[in-house]
Amino acid sequence: MINRRKSKVIEIGNVKIGGDNPISVQSMCNTDTRDTEATLKQIYKMTDRGCELIRLAVLNKDAAESVKDIVKKSPVPLIADIHFDYRLAIQCINNGINALRLNPGNIGKRENVEKVVSLAKQQNIPIRIGVNAGSLEKDLQDKNIPLSDKMVLSALGHIKILEDLNFDLIKVSLKSSDVLTTIEAYRSIADKIPYPLHLGVTEAGTLKSGLIKSSVGLGTLLAEGIGDTIRVSLTENPEEEVTAGFEILKSLGLRQKGVNFISCPTCGRTQINLIELAKKVEEKFKNLDKPITIATMGCAVNGPGEAKHADFGIAGGIKEGYIFKKGEIIARVPEEQLLEKLQEIIIKSFK
Repeated sequence: MINRRKSKVIEIGNVKIGGDNPISVQSMCNTDTRDTEATLKQIYKMTDRGCELIRLAVLNKDAAESVKDIVKKSPVPLIADIHFDYRLAIQCINNGINALRLNPGNIGKRENVEKVVSLAKQQNIPIRIGVNAGSLEKDLQDKNIPLSDKMVLSALGHIKILEDLNFDLIKVSLKSSDVLTTIEAYRSIADKIPYPLHLGVTEAGTLKSGLIKSSVGLGTLLAEGIGDTIRVSLTENPEEEVTAGFEILKSLGLRQKGVNFISCPTCGRTQINLIELAKKVEEKFKNLDKPITIATMGCAVNGPGEAKHADFGIAGGIKEGYIFKKGEIIARVPEEQLLEKLQEIIIKSFK
């Protein structure tokens, strides 16, 4: 049982973040926000994977203008990613954006910060303070302290600017490409502020290496009860970030969305193409939004026993396999018919 850190609850559109609310999974479009059609197409793909919050890069006025149409057609709340130009933040708020990612210390004069914060407060628009290890303020870069401490100081500085303006719809992230630095930064700030935390390991890498880094970093923090929303940053289609996020949460028992897949490693007892079969099982049932466990096991000796907790499963044989339910074998099927028969049995169970 994971005892989650209790934080203030904020709302981004219809998604509540913090407190006892489910840890939400988010991602970011990699399209040009000015291209409304392409951006919405990607939003729909991410939403189909279960994405609950989506961030858009807003680089200029044209992108901020496109936000108006994108927000109207998006099935999930949207967050505008703003750097330096306060006018883009104001334009996005006026165009219906649900939240901002903006560091108040980076947008110039205090009067400009006040304009953004005043409008955000009127519209109940949360602001995420996003600290990245690679872009800290110059005075912090020169300090002779651990990088994680510099990140925390940076976040606290930005937070103070908002708090001084009586603004508390705040969410915070402290991301580094180094896993241990990321963990240390989040651990440090968790006891210092009441606000919800957005977890991520930035610049984690491609699908394989990035997923490992993110799983270690996010998994460690989540297991300690730290974190209220997550993004798995991958050099990959953003839909894969969403799938990875839910898999990390499912592995810790923090969310149950869709099927939980388990499969055994291959060994000398395996007489079936287990690697290929396991991939096909995942592909076949990846869009089944049912809280069940499906197992793909290599042999009938260990399969139904080791995976008896699975709702359904396959155990391989010699050019055939066994389909089992809660550890009990219910069908013996030729190898080429296993997937079709498993699907038939699972579909019938929900009728």
